[in-house]
Order: sequence, then structure tokens, then C-alpha cells
Amino acid sequence: MVYPDSWKGFQIEDPAQWTDFHLNELTPKPFGDSDVDIKILACGVCASDLHTVSGGWGEQKFPLCVGHEIVGIAVRIGPKVTLIKEGSRVGVGAQSYSCLECRQCKADNETYCQRQLDTYGAVWPETGIVSQGGYSEYVRTHEHWVFPIPDGLSTNKAAPMLCAGLTAYSPLVRNGAGPGKKVGIVGLGGIGHFGLLFSKALGAETWVISRSHSKEADALAMGADGFIATQDKDWNLPHHMSFDLIVNTASSSEGFELSKYLSMLDVHARWISVGLPEGEGQEVKTQTFMENGCLIGASHLGSRKEVLSMLDLAVEKKVESWVEEIEISKGGLASALSRLHENDVKYRFTLTGYDKCFGT
Repeated sequence: MVYPDSWKGFQIEDPAQWTDFHLNELTPKPFGDSDVDIKILACGVCASDLHTVSGGWGEQKFPLCVGHEIVGIAVRIGPKVTLIKEGSRVGVGAQSYSCLECRQCKADNETYCQRQLDTYGAVWPETGIVSQGGYSEYVRTHEHWVFPIPDGLSTNKAAPMLCAGLTAYSPLVRNGAGPGKKVGIVGLGGIGHFGLLFSKALGAETWVISRSHSKEADALAMGADGFIATQDKDWNLPHHMSFDLIVNTASSSEGFELSKYLSMLDVHARWISVGLPEGEGQEVKTQTFMENGCLIGASHLGSRKEVLSMLDLAVEKKVESWVEEIEISKGGLASALSRLHENDVKYRFTLTGYDKCFGT
């Protein structure tokens, strides 16, 4: 079989024109002994994609093809690959490399490796080649960051789990979400809706915390035990020092009264942020969290071990992401990112129609 040395993908060339996608030829890094080539079937649209192509997260390496919630078929397997079988349905998330040798990697913390590389926008060592993402025909990835997709998950609903889902799942399991625990999810967007779904699947009492009541019906339909709207007077008082964990998925910190959120945490309970808003963020003073001794932290993606357990849990508990499908094309991509920019999505987009766009 003849394997491609390059393939086509949709790139943004100028962040000032972040909806103007160009179908270009992409050159991947050289194929390694532990690499897997994946023919893409679907890719989720992540807020990271929008922040990246619009310049909201600063300077990037353009032209750039984004997308890191990828599901496809493994079509080429390196001679040292043992984790993936050719022809299997697999996924790739936001990380595509780490050293696998450092203390962090050996402790299932490879997402915190100092040599970790992102699925798009990273420079592959010794090549100068910039990694390109899933708005394309194929992706080439080291086997450690290629995950078998269980039969019980549909392609289009599994894709968003590989970044948004994992971003919510990892801090939940690492911070004890489960039976007998009260968990708050701040923000009901792409990540937040997974936070709710996975917190409930883990058995925790789960409340959604949002600015207004506009998403309350959706939250309850997803299984939330309660809903808190911060537009209401004294919204935090009924829950004073009652939460074991609050995961903050909010994409904006404008008008954010952090002290009121932290007041709802029990003694030494945890506030974990996973959202990455643009701008300067919030001021934090010791006095803010001294009343209850709560702990403030953050979480970045998750390990391979966590991806596999998350996917298994999704099958076991029948977790289904709320997804709208959009066919990949210049127009489809422009529409998806424009609507995401306007928060016009419930609650995740998945790009489909790859065979129609790129051919079989």
C-alpha cells in the first residue's frame, strides 16, 4: 500500500481573517516507528480552536490547521506500535507527544511533561515542522496519544470527549467526585456540560452554577440536581460551605466575584479551574480563601489512563454529549467558529462529512 507523505487540510493564514479557511497541502512530521496515521472521520470544534485562530491566545504559527477532538480509522501502524491495531477506530485529543521518561510521565501525569507537544501549533523537534490538527484528511500521532474508541460510543459524540470531555473528567476523578460528594460545575458550555454529565456518571450530587437561568432547563435535562444563577440576590448564601469540589469551566471572568464562589466550599475543599478566558483574569488574595481554608488549583487535559477510563465510563453509564453536526467545508468551518464566538452552540459542534469533502 502507498501511504501519503502529505495531505490536505483547512488552514487559517491570518488571525485578522479567522473565518477565512484555505484548503492547503499539509506536511506532517516524518513517520516514526511508534506512529499511527489516522484517516479522519470526525472532529470536534473546541473553543481552543477559536482562541488560537483569532489570536486571542497570542502569537501563533500560521498558517495553521486546528482541531484536536479527532476520531478516525488507523490506516498505518509503525513497526513498534503495540497499543493500536490497523483498521481500528481511534481518537486523538489535544496532546500528541511527551517524553514518556520523566517523573511526571511515569506517574500518569504526561500532560504535565515539560516536553509535551500539542496536536496543533507545536514545532516537532529537529524538523521545524509545525503540527497540524484535525480539520484535515489525516493526522499522524505517537501511539501513546491514540485511543481506541469503544463500540458503544458513536463517532460524532465521542469526538468532543477527547478534549472537552477529558478536561472535565480528569479534575473530577482526581479530586474525589463520587457518591456522597457535592460538586459544582461553573459554566454550562462545551466543557461544563461534560462536567455535569461525568460528575453525575461518577455518582456525585451535581449543581450547575451559571450567570442566568437561561440554561437551567438544559441542565436539569442533563441530570443536574440543582441550578444556581449568579444573577439572583444572595445566590451563594444557601450553599455556604457545602460543596466538596467546584470545577470552573467558564470561558469569561468578566464580573466574576470569586469570593462568593469560594464561600460555598467546605473546609479544605477545592476550586479547580479548567477554562482559559482571554484577558487578565481575577485578583486572588489570601483573605479570599482563608475563611474556609479552601484550595485553589487548575487542571490540564488528562492522562492516557484517564482517557480510557472516561470512554469506558461513558459506555457503562450511557453518557451522551449534546452535539450538533456540521459538514466540514470552508463555509461549514466559518459558520461553526462564528457561532462558537457568539456562544450559539448547545453544547458542542462535531465536524462530519470528511469523505464527502476529501474523498475516500
